[in-house]
Amino acid sequence: MIQLFNKNLRLLLAISFGIFLFVLFFQPFPIDRFDFNNRLLFIAGFGAIIFLFIFLVRVVLQWIIHNKSDSGDKSVINIYLDGIIILALSSVALSFYLRYVGHVNLSFYIVFKVVLICLAVPVILRLYDLNQELIQQNDSLISEKKIIQNRVEKYEEYNLNKSIDFISENKAEILTLLIAEIAFIRSADNYVEIVYKQGDDFKKSLIRNTLKNIELQLKEYSNFIRCHRISIVNRHYIEKLSRSYNNHWITIKGYKEQIPVSRQYLLKLKEAL
Repeated sequence: MIQLFNKNLRLLLAISFGIFLFVLFFQPFPIDRFDFNNRLLFIAGFGAIIFLFIFLVRVVLQWIIHNKSDSGDKSVINIYLDGIIILALSSVALSFYLRYVGHVNLSFYIVFKVVLICLAVPVILRLYDLNQELIQQNDSLISEKKIIQNRVEKYEEYNLNKSIDFISENKAEILTLLIAEIAFIRSADNYVEIVYKQGDDFKKSLIRNTLKNIELQLKEYSNFIRCHRISIVNRHYIEKLSRSYNNHWITIKGYKEQIPVSRQYLLKLKEAL
């Protein structure tokens, strides 16, 4: 119960104080018979009554239900039942408080205003609960995203240490490279130019093949992205994506030449980065 009270204390105080301020400034009830100090004390009773019933329902009643049920989850009926109980009890209590403590003659209009004020309490509580649920869902999604990202990173790290053979169409040439070494690949007439890094230097090799065949060969490796009809880039080598008017290009880490990006592949590239 102490944990539930500590969890709800700030909310209980905020709602109770809000009711106090609303009645103090808008004065929806005729309480002119009190002097200023007694009026403040009387209005504070509104906040105290609201605090009491929220405490009984949100803390005591939830604690009892939680101890008697196997699951801590609240059913839809219990969620709305809380609000109905708070509305009914606080409306009746405030009506009696006005009549017997404030000596206010109750009318239908006075009771209607009491109910409206009390109705704000379960509405605020429900909005607060919905907000907390959204926060929990968001935190859960963020945790799941981090788990998935870690798995993807481990998978990509495993792939980076694998080697791949680039074979020419006539099978006369074979170039074997680690996935981690390949910076980008681009079409060069009837050849493809493979730019890769060995040590601190970039090197180039030409293989007689089509970029389409190379793309199919690299399809299982998610770090390779098509950025132009003539270029495929390893996203681990991308330093930044730049733009000038309608033109986009990629800067490769440690490499002076810029790689063009076409509109067709721009969105997919941004998502990958």
